[in-house]
Amino acid sequence: MKLTSKMAALALMILSLSPVASAQAGSSSKPAPSRHYLVYVGTYTVRESKGIYVYHLDSSRLTPTSTPVLAAETANPSFLAIDPTEQYLYAVNETEDYQGQKTGGVSAFRIDRKTGGLTFLNEVPSGGTDPCFVSLDHEGKHVLVANYTSGSVSVFPILPGGRLGKATAFVQHHGHSVNPERQEGPHAHDIALSPDGRFALVADLGLDQLVVYRYDATSGKLTPNHPPFARVTSGSGPRHFVFDPSGRYVYLLSEVGSTVTVFAYDAALGTLHEIQSLSALPDGFTGHNDAAEIAIGRSGKFLYTSNRGDDSIMVFAIDPTRHTLKVVAHVPTLGKTPRNFAIDPSGEYLLAANQDSDNIVAFKIDQKTGIPVPTGQVVEVSSPVCITFMPASTAAQP
Repeated sequence: MKLTSKMAALALMILSLSPVASAQAGSSSKPAPSRHYLVYVGTYTVRESKGIYVYHLDSSRLTPTSTPVLAAETANPSFLAIDPTEQYLYAVNETEDYQGQKTGGVSAFRIDRKTGGLTFLNEVPSGGTDPCFVSLDHEGKHVLVANYTSGSVSVFPILPGGRLGKATAFVQHHGHSVNPERQEGPHAHDIALSPDGRFALVADLGLDQLVVYRYDATSGKLTPNHPPFARVTSGSGPRHFVFDPSGRYVYLLSEVGSTVTVFAYDAALGTLHEIQSLSALPDGFTGHNDAAEIAIGRSGKFLYTSNRGDDSIMVFAIDPTRHTLKVVAHVPTLGKTPRNFAIDPSGEYLLAANQDSDNIVAFKIDQKTGIPVPTGQVVEVSSPVCITFMPASTAAQP
């Protein structure tokens, strides 16, 4: 898709802020080697979407080489994760009913490496309502799930052949925080392991806590750490977090307060110490906003967050010594409600999933300034809420 006049104007505006980008725009260089990926898109099946979609992408030119097609029909696959061997894909089914039980589901699929199609293997109850996040342990032996509405977390073993077994761990959170509409009870929103795989961290929006569990990779068990959590400012509503490349710092994005909190992380003890908190909104914004996604660029120099309401990506520079953040830029996503975004494996491009405008908008990241610049590439997918890449080494070109 070609740039609209609005996109072109925005691109010129952002490029004008970046002397490096402007200089590169007029220079000649050797083309980047061809890099092909399968791009999987998790969706909400509330309008036209029927499940998980896939398309081929040539990231050397950021050119979709196929249109998105339905890879697997499944209900509300709102978050996806691919196992380390790239043979299996796992999706949470963000619902409140699984075969008559008051719980959501977790589905397992086998990946067709030639077409990107998904073969359904099995589905298990998630243990709580509206599961919204799924991740895998580092060895690909277990799947970890956060159940949002009921405020619980579960762990499931991956059986031979990729199927999911019965839960090895289930923990129900308890309590509430200060916002009566959003924090009347626990709401687990993210679960992922520390870089060494010894601890599982959980962002609980309803408790204003980043909860820490000891994780047994052999048994798939979770036990509370000591101390069991780190608090954030009351009413913040923690949503997603990311470790820095060194594994010594954690950056936590809070949805309700639209803030980023920086923690120093003690890998030996699994403890967190807050060193900074700052707004994830541009100066002067006064409307309603829900912060959504957070990621660190491949260079480790820049951090990105998305805003639903302001409909933007915020860019922060990471101080190489103190690891604190400084705002660099505010970039509109050219769509509505960017629930998720993903940086491609090369680290050169950012794809923003605009849930309520039914599109994925592509940006090229200026490697010196960190600023994403719109490329004009737009892929239409109904209600996109999660983007996951699979490298070319296991994906045949169309």
